[in-house]
Order: sequence, then C-alpha cells, then structure tokens
Amino acid sequence: MKAYNFCDPKNIKADVLSGLTVALALVPEAVAFAFVAQVDPLVGLYAAFIVGLITSLIGGRPGMISGATGALAVVMVALVVSHGVQYLFAAVVLMGILQILAGIFKLGKFIRLVPHPVMLGFVNGLAIVIFLAQLSQFKVSPTDPNSEWLSGATLYIMLGLVALTMAISYLLPKVTTLIPAPLAAIAVVTAVVIGFGLDIPTVGNMASIAGGLPEFHIPNVPFTLETLYIIFPYSLILAAIGLIESLLTLTLIDEITETKGGTSQECMGQGVANLVTGFFGGMGGCAMIGQSMINIKSGGKARLSGVAAAIFLLIFILFASDLIELIPLAALVGVMFMVVIGTFEWSSFRILHRIPKTDAFVLILVSGVTVYSDLAVAVVVGVLVSSLVFAWNSAKHIYARVGTTEDGKTTVYEISGPLFFGSISSFRDLFNPANDADDVVVDFRNARVWDHSGLEAIDGLAERYTRRGKTLHLRHLSPDCRHLLEKSVSMVEEDKEGDPHYGVFVDYNKMYHEDDEIADKAQKA
Repeated sequence: MKAYNFCDPKNIKADVLSGLTVALALVPEAVAFAFVAQVDPLVGLYAAFIVGLITSLIGGRPGMISGATGALAVVMVALVVSHGVQYLFAAVVLMGILQILAGIFKLGKFIRLVPHPVMLGFVNGLAIVIFLAQLSQFKVSPTDPNSEWLSGATLYIMLGLVALTMAISYLLPKVTTLIPAPLAAIAVVTAVVIGFGLDIPTVGNMASIAGGLPEFHIPNVPFTLETLYIIFPYSLILAAIGLIESLLTLTLIDEITETKGGTSQECMGQGVANLVTGFFGGMGGCAMIGQSMINIKSGGKARLSGVAAAIFLLIFILFASDLIELIPLAALVGVMFMVVIGTFEWSSFRILHRIPKTDAFVLILVSGVTVYSDLAVAVVVGVLVSSLVFAWNSAKHIYARVGTTEDGKTTVYEISGPLFFGSISSFRDLFNPANDADDVVVDFRNARVWDHSGLEAIDGLAERYTRRGKTLHLRHLSPDCRHLLEKSVSMVEEDKEGDPHYGVFVDYNKMYHEDDEIADKAQKA
C-alpha cells in the first residue's frame, strides 16, 4: 500500500481535512464552469466528483486534484449550444478514449519539451486567470456575466470578509497546523456571517447543489459517422487541453514537492476518468491548479486527499446541500486569492532583467496568451517561439578551422558545432571549392549531424567538389551517418577508434519509455 501511496498512516488526518477544504472550494468552481458551458450545475458537480475520484485513485500524481475546469468549459459551450448536452457527453467519452491512447503511446513524455520560461508563463497566466475568475463573485448574480456589480455596504462587507479569510489563512499556520488554514478560515467567516445575519452572496445564490447519485446512461446521440464528424474536433481539442493543463500542473507540483509523477499514468488516469464521466452525465475535466495548490498547502500528500475531496463533494450533493449553500462566497474568494498569491511566480519579476531577452519575451507572451485566449494555445505558442529561438541560436554555432597539409596538396576543414536544418546555409558558406586543393578532408570529430537536412548538406557538398574534379574525404562521422551517406557519397572514411557514436535519428520512444519506467520505480519507492 505504501508503494501505491494511497495514504500515509501518519498523515491521514491532514489528508482528510485537506480533502474537505478542497471539496468546499470545488463547489462554486464546478457550478460556475457548468454555467459557462451552459449545462445544469449538477453536470459540473458530477464531473468534479467522478474525475476527481478516478484520477486520485489511478492518476500519475498523488495529491493532485482534478475536476471541471474553465479551460474545457469555454470549448464545450459551442457544442452544447449547437447540438445539445447529449452530444457533449458523447464528446467527453471520445475525449477519454483519446487520452487513454495518449497514455498507451506514452505521449505525455513530450511535456518535457516545455521550456522553463513557458512553465513560468503558464503559472503566472493561470494565477491571473484564477484571480479574474473570482471577480464575478462580486456581482449581484455571480453566474450572470451581465449582472451588476455589488455596491455600498454589501460590497464593503464582502471585501472585509475576503480580507478576514486571507488573514486567517496567512496567520493560522504560524500558530498551529492541526487544522488546514483555509478550512478554518471558511468556518470562521461562515460563522461570522450566520451569527451576525449578514446579507451577502452565498453558494446558494449561485445554484442549488442538491441532487442524487449520478446514473449510468449511454449518450442519447445517433451512432453514425455524422455524429463522429460533429464531436471529434471538440473531443480532440478537449483531450489536448486537458492533458496539457494536467501535465503542466503535475510538473509544477513535482517541483514544489520535490517528487516525481508519472506522465503516461496521468494520461491514462485522465482518460479513464473522462470516459466514465461521459457515461454518468458529467462534463469532463482535468487537473485544477488552484485546488491542487490548496490541497498541497493544506497538507494533502497522498491519494487519500483527492479521494476524500471527491467523497466529501458527493456527500454535499446528497445530504449536506442546505449547509454548504450557507457558505459565503467571500470565504471561498479569500481562499482562492491566497492560492493566486501562492501560485504566481513573483521571482519572475526579479529575473526578467537577468535572463535572455528572448526568454523574458516568451514568459510574458505565454502569460498574456493564457489570459487572453487559453492555456493550450499559450503553451503551443510558447514552445514554438522557444524552439525557433533555439534553432536560430544553434545555427550560429557552426564554424570551421581551415588549414593545409605541409606539402600543400590537401585542404583540411575541422568542423565544430551542430549541423541541422537551421545551420546548413552557414555550413555551405564555410567551404571554397574553387580555391581548395585537389584533395580535401572534412573532419567532423567536433561536430554533430542532427537531422536529414544535415545529411543532405553533406551530400550536396560532395557534389560541389566532384563537379570540380576534386576528391573529398569525410572523416569522423558516426556509424549512423556513414550508413546513411554511403548510398550516395563514396568518400566516407571509417575510423573505428576515432569516430563518434551518436544517432542521426534517435529512438526517442525507446529512450522516453526507459525514462518513464525509471520515474515509475522512483514514485513507488
């Protein structure tokens, strides 16, 4: 059981109380995202329960919380408006299948390609999004985007209670850690509101959360190619967004807790969770950075904390809806504001002038796109820009030392740097076939051929010298390069002692599969 990390006997109390705190914070979030997707609040609550429970049990990151999220809701709304909620359930089922396939083919490994500036931008952008999402709670009707803002005494009381919640959350850990500070803050502020009869918005003002157990049903849609044509684009986008947000959250929690989660296992967990959710009337979901941070900061370390959060949420729906609906939104807003403060990488302000300008640009760009558009677009944009910058900078680092032998009959080029699509132009400019000796040696001992474009550049170089009737000798290429070039270039020389050993086409699947196995073993240990 220890290897599975379901719970630590010494930390059971903290895991359960942390789960309770997370469940309280999940209620308004799930309801709000359900309204964004234009579905019944219970559709969001069921998703938070089912996705949260299953990912906590079989996901790749103990302590990470999943549920209905805004990033998915904004995609779902177009499908719901155009075709109805049953098509949404079908799309969520297909979304789960796609995520399971991503886990089977270990596509989660590619999250390692996300550069650190993109991660910082993701964290900062998401913190801003969480903050902006809380502002709707300061409206007369929190679920109506056109509602008027609170004013007068109601607004001041609301702000005061938010400040009280934040103060308790900040100060209580300095006194005691017996109870999670966010849970204590919610309890105190709720008691104040009820005790003084304060008239401010509560969870009940958003919607009733009372309901029964989710029931199994197959989505009521035609099983035709036309239906697949309708839902597949949405399912693909939802699967991609869900995995990107989940895996980035996993990476963030890995850094905070100094532990290692399993990316492929998380893909499988998210997929199974969404597959099941679609058959039980839920809107699907993914990892939630805000609730995950609440859980980690409240002491939730093992899978038990996520399971407890899901079970408490179901209890709220079945038996305690009247009590939960009394909780003031100010208390939950205060808790989320503390999450924003704890999530935002304030150190990024200090390092902006010390890191390369391109990295600073990527950080700001990803933050802005996350707020303006959505997380998936922001990450893709950040990775593309970072990749182009890397390729451009790497292309500048290829050069050659040129000399001749003592007898003056041979020109020798000693190449250094990476040879790939970005540097082939510079590589061509290094040579002067017209003025070189009749015998030319190109030594690749200090160079690396990265891709097929590099091989084509070498092939083209051989043709340039051949047309002038000159002999070209290629030395110290890896066995992989020699094998690929021997079909078109006959001047490749073999030196078993001096040739480097690397592959032009690396077996990344094998390499990352081995890394995943190492990560799984480390997690179980």
